[in-house]
Amino acid sequence: MSTALLILPSDLRHGNAANSLAKLQAQIRNSPDAEVEIQAGQLTDFDSSALAVLLGCRREAESLSKTLKFKQFPAKLRELALLYGVSELLVEST
Repeated sequence: MSTALLILPSDLRHGNAANSLAKLQAQIRNSPDAEVEIQAGQLTDFDSSALAVLLGCRREAESLSKTLKFKQFPAKLRELALLYGVSELLVEST
């Protein structure tokens, strides 16, 4: 099974979250792959909007019956997900 690879931008804050989400959702929708991997390793400047974007991607993938995997979360993003109570929804794949 092939996997579509999506990479989060280095800056993902309120000002560009809606645009980033729209682009990522379109990539998920347009990918012929049944599995999608989102890598967050380049993410350096972000706020809680990044969580909203990731959750939006999760909803999009689920609506299309695609498997979504998350990789390379920065420690601060993990902490933010825990603080907001969504860490169980954004489990990183190993």
